[in-house]
Amino acid sequence: GSSAPRLRAQTRLPAPPRPSGAARACPAGASDRVPDDEQARLELNGLFPAPVRDLWLEIGFGAGEHLAHQVRTNPDVGFIGCEPFVQGVAGLLRHLEADGTSGRVRIFPDDARLLLDRLPDASIGRLFVLFPDPWPKNRHHKRRLIDAETLAGFARILKDGTEFRWASDDMDYVEWTLERVAASGAFSGPEQRSGDWPSQPADWPETRYEQKARAAGRAPVFLRYVRIPR
Repeated sequence: GSSAPRLRAQTRLPAPPRPSGAARACPAGASDRVPDDEQARLELNGLFPAPVRDLWLEIGFGAGEHLAHQVRTNPDVGFIGCEPFVQGVAGLLRHLEADGTSGRVRIFPDDARLLLDRLPDASIGRLFVLFPDPWPKNRHHKRRLIDAETLAGFARILKDGTEFRWASDDMDYVEWTLERVAASGAFSGPEQRSGDWPSQPADWPETRYEQKARAAGRAPVFLRYVRIPR
């Protein structure tokens, strides 16, 4: 046989998170984005050009209609919006430019889970997760945003007594979320299946996605949770 030395198989360590192609193609300028240092805890002082009363986070803002509305109607609040799709970011930027409110929004154009670890404890005053991808096939459920690890991250970054708002038009994902949020023990709110779902919040504009869902016979469900004091 050959006398050449045999190479030992090596275990490869996972690479650190890197921005996706969508993040690199983001149309938002550097001043509109969350600073790019992937390994550093996000410094909130100076994140916006003027002081803000509170910091709110929206994960998966889609075309930006809801986020732009919240920015417009809460003039003393700063916002971070997470959205990996370029078209969505471009849509939000158009809304903000029209409203003249871009100075109070910072965009994270990638998977929101890459941002959670960078946010300080008890730094967020309200969290929105609206119509996340339900990944309906059983073999894809592991890709759903709502799981024990992500909920622990939400609980860590939210201030005591603040709201976590969630919405979906997929009933399987609604039940999935109800079960997992209840199991987390960090939030008070609806815990069981019910036909008496909370109505759409008064400060929540109906988006084009919601209109399409209703037209297709899918009634959106709105869940409102409160972070239990530590």
